[in-house]
Amino acid sequence: MNPSIMTPPLPDSAPDAAPNWRKIVKKYQAPCLKKSLWQIANSMGSYIALWIVMYFTVSVSWPLTLGLAILAGMFLVRIFIIFHDCGHGSFFQSKDANNAVGFIAGLMTLTPYRHWRWQHAVHHGTSGNLDERGVGDVWTMTVKEYKAAPLWLKLQYRLTRNPFMLFVLGPLGLFVIYQRFAYKLANRRDRMDVYKMNASIAVYAAAMTLLFGFWNFLWIQLSIITVCGSLGIWLFYVQHQFEDTYWRAGEEWDYTDSAMQGSSFYRLPAILNWFSGSIGYHHIHHLSSRIPNYHLKACHEAEPFFQQVPELTLRSSLKSMSLRLWDEDTGKLVGYKILREKAS
Repeated sequence: MNPSIMTPPLPDSAPDAAPNWRKIVKKYQAPCLKKSLWQIANSMGSYIALWIVMYFTVSVSWPLTLGLAILAGMFLVRIFIIFHDCGHGSFFQSKDANNAVGFIAGLMTLTPYRHWRWQHAVHHGTSGNLDERGVGDVWTMTVKEYKAAPLWLKLQYRLTRNPFMLFVLGPLGLFVIYQRFAYKLANRRDRMDVYKMNASIAVYAAAMTLLFGFWNFLWIQLSIITVCGSLGIWLFYVQHQFEDTYWRAGEEWDYTDSAMQGSSFYRLPAILNWFSGSIGYHHIHHLSSRIPNYHLKACHEAEPFFQQVPELTLRSSLKSMSLRLWDEDTGKLVGYKILREKAS
């Protein structure tokens, strides 16, 4: 893995798997300033307003506060999508504007902007590549690797892939603790970005403590981050962890196939699609990360080729929680029961 990777391979460098798709996606890559500013207003503005309302409900009803935390967490997911688009340079034409808004959104989501941008770029450049696992992805072992692994590694893997760990404890661990440290392959600039964000979070926490009190700030912030983290990790997980996903090794790996076969179209109800910034059109996003979130749906509908992808619904996506290992023999993501079947 090359730690200096800053951007994923451009779609123009991908094999010519489908006629005209590169030309089509370029039509949707230009950011719309009005749409971007409106997203900032209705996402960040609503989130800040909800945070203040939650503070005043603490003395009235904690169940009400926690109920509002769910709504605030959903708005924070939307803010993370803005952060995400800024990291891809797709939210504004201006690089400085992307970096400024990305940093602010990173502060709100407790995520170091440049450091995350690098890790996520590696994810885009290596998604579905068995030889390039380990940065910006969900730990996935093959059946053969798991069977050959020592007991301690199997236990570690099972713990990591456990739904309670992934979607309940994991989000707090990721956003509150893990993001405070630089990844071992990060370069000096990305390491400094982590330290800068940590210092900014300390200032933010101190200011919020003065305004709202330490315990009010702590419990409100943690409840929102838990909701946002759980939803965000679920979205990221299900977009690549489904039965007919794509994993290939060496020269068999292909950029276009990885985007179209290894990234799902998560068909969500309209309201959830809004809160998630249309990231369910994940195959489009992986074909061209320069498309802002508010153009993904239109791009998906512009070409029949884009619609020939694995489609998941809320109900069918739940099956992903039982899938654990990549089976090289069947070319599918499978559960642990495959181990018993192969042993018999």
